Amino acid sequence: MGGVLVDLDIEDCKNAFKSLLGYDKIDELIDPCHQKGIYGDLEEGILSAEDFRKIVLADSRPGSAPQLVDQAMYHILVGIAPYKAEMLKKLSESYDLYMLSNNNPICLPRSRKLFEEAGAPLDETFRKSFFSFEMKALKPSEAFYKAVVEEIGLPAEQMLFIDDSQKNVDGSIAAGLPAVYYEPGTDLSALIAEVLGNPDLKMEGAC
Repeated sequence: MGGVLVDLDIEDCKNAFKSLLGYDKIDELIDPCHQKGIYGDLEEGILSAEDFRKIVLADSRPGSAPQLVDQAMYHILVGIAPYKAEMLKKLSESYDLYMLSNNNPICLPRSRKLFEEAGAPLDETFRKSFFSFEMKALKPSEAFYKAVVEEIGLPAEQMLFIDDSQKNVDGSIAAGLPAVYYEPGTDLSALIAEVLGNPDLKMEGAC
């Protein structure tokens, strides 16, 4: 999701934690692909959203409200490029689409809203979504990919996984699930058109 379909702004998120909460430890936790510490525990389902907020607030400016934690986290999510929403609609006409995401219960509702605003609601666009905090496993663990392939119920070689982390791509391939790396900010539709050998998937107005 993040980095491939939803554009991210890591620095804006860090700045929001510091300005809204006075929480400076965020620099140790947040990463474009693989979150660390309590943030990683939140995405792996080890920590609940409530417990995460409490831990952050304990090291934040006195009197900070829990909703400020959520507001700060939302700053990581920028939006979905219009061409990507159109690309998803076109792809769904010929392919079954699945979402695989290291995600958390605080950011997911905001992510859903972004997909709705883009005209590609998650539950309508994807046959199923696999979120790390629900699966209790993170990409690039083998357990994550194996569980996804088993749930989908098709041979792994008939699937294609796309990620903006080379580590996640390598983990997927090691688990037997074909994968390609996407560089954020480049034309996602061109990559998919090339990999699938279908030039018609190249979208107009792409970056």
